[in-house]
Amino acid sequence: MACFLASAFLLVLQTYAAPPELVQAGFGITLDAVDLDTGLLANVSGDVTTSPPPGTSKRAPHSIIIGVRKGGTRALLEMLDIHPEVAAAATEVHFFDWDENYAKGFEWYRELMPYSYPHQITIEKTPGYFTSALAPERICAMNSSIKLLLILRDPAERVISDYTQVYFNRLENHKPVQAIENLLVRNGALNMRYKAIQRSLYDVHMRNWLRHFPLEQIHIVDGDALIRDPLPELQKVERFLNLPPRIVSTNFYFNQTKGFYCIRSDGRERCLHESKGRPHPAVNSTVLQQLRSYLQEHNRTFFRLVKRTFDWQ
Repeated sequence: MACFLASAFLLVLQTYAAPPELVQAGFGITLDAVDLDTGLLANVSGDVTTSPPPGTSKRAPHSIIIGVRKGGTRALLEMLDIHPEVAAAATEVHFFDWDENYAKGFEWYRELMPYSYPHQITIEKTPGYFTSALAPERICAMNSSIKLLLILRDPAERVISDYTQVYFNRLENHKPVQAIENLLVRNGALNMRYKAIQRSLYDVHMRNWLRHFPLEQIHIVDGDALIRDPLPELQKVERFLNLPPRIVSTNFYFNQTKGFYCIRSDGRERCLHESKGRPHPAVNSTVLQQLRSYLQEHNRTFFRLVKRTFDWQ
């Protein structure tokens, strides 16, 4: 079946310049996006050197979590992995957004999927797909009827979370860092070459996906709602993926110490990896308002594209 094509006015993504080198910033108390430890997935294949369970095979994904970076993709995958009919890929594959991986071919990609039983669906997640100019067309060429999951959060908060991840990664690697205000603003104007801002232009990226897939094949998960109350969002995903309802309220418990929900399943409890939920910087209020004001029109356009609204500032 040919890939879905929307009307001709839809935009093609432009290639963006890399952000400048990152010096020191002060941090406040706002928490980073919820992501869970990548080593805690329950239904993944594990050690590929061992014999696969009888009756299983490695199959192309039936659904892909395409993004967005720092939107809660790991948390979503971990929570879906509670479901006995979901087999989740353990790592981000970056097959459709990295040319060097795409050149390795489909069989290479399929071999990175977990073993699954015939009654299960395979899900992989790579947040970079959403903002990739090539990923929609490539995924469509693999399977034009695939179901896509997109988890989004307030785009301004996502920018800050994006910065926070880079900030701590650079600190850990003994590299210089820079205050977020110096990255967000250049010469008094918003720095549109900063990739963290570009990734939060949800309407721009969504147009590219709608060139290849109908909206009905893309389910948008409210990342802010998932953090506050996971079950309702996961029940919507179960219905979208035609999964029987198996995820229940007792699969989650609120950890008072950490300040967010953790997972309870198969007699195990699992929470955020220690590298997640990091404190956000206290951003200058004028700069933050400048960022939010700029994003408002993009948000309104996005709402029209997806025919729904979100409670974003």
